[in-house]
Amino acid sequence: MNRLLYCLCLGVCLALAPARAAPLDAYGHLPEVENMAITPDGKVLAYATDVGGKRTVIVYSIDASKLLAALVAGDQKLRDLRWADNDHLLITISNATYITGVIGPKQEYAVSEVYSLAENVQKPLLRELDNSLNVTLGAPISRNVNGHTVVFVHGIHFRDNVGVTALFSTDLVSGRSQIVEPGTKRSDEWLLDDSGNVIAGVEYDNDSRLWSLKLLRNDQWTTAYSVSAAIDFPSVLGITADGKAIELRMIDADGNSVKSVNLADGSVNENTDENAGLGDPVLDPTTHRIIGTEAQTDHTEYHFTSRDDQLAWNSVAQAFSGENVALVSWSADRSRVIVLVDGTTDGSEYQLVDLNTHMAHPLGPAYPEIHPSDVAAVKFIHYAAADGTTIPAILTLPNGREAKNLPLIVFPHGGPLARDLPGFDWWAQAMASRGYAVLQPQFRGSDGFGWKHASAGFGEWGRKMQTDLSDGVRYLAGQGLIDAKRVCIVGASYGGYAALAGPTLDRGVYRCAVAVAGVSDPQTFLRWVEHRERDSDTASIRFWTRFMGVKDSDDPKLADISPLAHAASDDVPVLLIHGSDDTVVPMQQSNDMNDALLAAGKPVTYVKLKSEDHWLSRSETREQMLEALVNFLEVNNPPN
Repeated sequence: MNRLLYCLCLGVCLALAPARAAPLDAYGHLPEVENMAITPDGKVLAYATDVGGKRTVIVYSIDASKLLAALVAGDQKLRDLRWADNDHLLITISNATYITGVIGPKQEYAVSEVYSLAENVQKPLLRELDNSLNVTLGAPISRNVNGHTVVFVHGIHFRDNVGVTALFSTDLVSGRSQIVEPGTKRSDEWLLDDSGNVIAGVEYDNDSRLWSLKLLRNDQWTTAYSVSAAIDFPSVLGITADGKAIELRMIDADGNSVKSVNLADGSVNENTDENAGLGDPVLDPTTHRIIGTEAQTDHTEYHFTSRDDQLAWNSVAQAFSGENVALVSWSADRSRVIVLVDGTTDGSEYQLVDLNTHMAHPLGPAYPEIHPSDVAAVKFIHYAAADGTTIPAILTLPNGREAKNLPLIVFPHGGPLARDLPGFDWWAQAMASRGYAVLQPQFRGSDGFGWKHASAGFGEWGRKMQTDLSDGVRYLAGQGLIDAKRVCIVGASYGGYAALAGPTLDRGVYRCAVAVAGVSDPQTFLRWVEHRERDSDTASIRFWTRFMGVKDSDDPKLADISPLAHAASDDVPVLLIHGSDDTVVPMQQSNDMNDALLAAGKPVTYVKLKSEDHWLSRSETREQMLEALVNFLEVNNPPN
């Protein structure tokens, strides 16, 4: 086994490094290898890394063991890499900015570029189009059209001075871009067949709250399926493996189900495959049709419709028994597979599996200074909330310490309709490396555990969603695992709200609280969203008010769940951290909470991250966040 890519390309053989505790910045630095993608012929890799402190895309020949290109992204944030064909690499980057001539708040805008390996030329997509922005909504889609690779992207086109979602295409041979579907204010997305023909479109009418799937047959649009949906829209999974239908995931009181819409006649049928609604679709790298699903339980698991595909994947997963194995990219014939392997044996490392030779080659660790011996053990547990609701949770235990009377960090996820995933969690692992047990509760309202669990969170923002966290503390204390007097709460986004709600609304549980990009006042947050969307009745507003259990932004019940309104009741030191480029939760939320705590004479520290977004996308500020976090924890909740 040789470290094919990392040792040869970056010149560092980490296997020779002596065993030692990983430094804190090793966790905060962006992954040394990420966004890895393999060409359809399986001969060339592309991935993102740092070179001289700049985020850089490396293009590397596998068989020749040769660096082919290094493309510097600079201050741009790399979001996605994928091959359109064996020669063209699609690169998506983003930044928070204002667009000249467009009225509205600062937004995180993404743009896509194409790099030709043969010509060694890098060009932007969507050039020189009238009444359109060159921003892309979602990842680019590639198709072979009459022998040419054509890239399709969803973007923004202006009709009557109003920006609407539109579908664009760029021919990578001629370089010509054009509008394929100009869109309307109801347009959401379009689906393409193998040859790049538009076959279906999705619309949503906010006024009537009607979601529709329309089919294009004989140049005529017809509505094949529609459903009333104020908040929970069907998800378009893709085209079935036989190319005859479109699969939709439905969300309703019965849970997740999958419907198939026949492309020939528009008939709608229930998909009876027991694995169909389990997770995200896995697409064939050539046909772009659904060939399986990826589901998250206590590990990442895959279910393929083809027996050969399932056997092939099983052989890949079995090569790393006991580890979490995630599919990252594979060649068109699926003979070469890139996987990310996480666990205490491999740490967090990319591997290239060649199914022809039955060999696995390490491509490089995502975090080279974090050795497998540094990785803390992760357990999946369940506990009962006060009302009997079962709460799944992830528990990370620090290395080298007896699992008894440990200091604890409660680490709720964002969303709130989200979940923590199996695999290496750099943030949780960083806190565990400093001697803390880390509890990540999948509180009611979390996604991924069925509709009943998710819908149990409706109206429970700041209420049972909050006490689900402290019930986890009491459970672990009852097991003797943690010391109930040494508990802090840390979170980001909705988790940041929960961190502020702990010492203001659910007092007496925590010794300190850290809120990163957190909502401090639901009312002003809702009004900010209304201003951004220029409407007080949108699907996103309805999403928030349903969780908060209120009618609108004027509802007086919002004060009941506002940490800002209860700042004077805070009973522990608080650390606030917020990025200046946050376009999801405005920095004003932390500014206001800081002012309120200071006015009430409460201990508060405020760290502002320059040019950082909601997702902590830059190494420098991510490291700054971790350093401030750990210093604060060690002062207010010492691990020893």
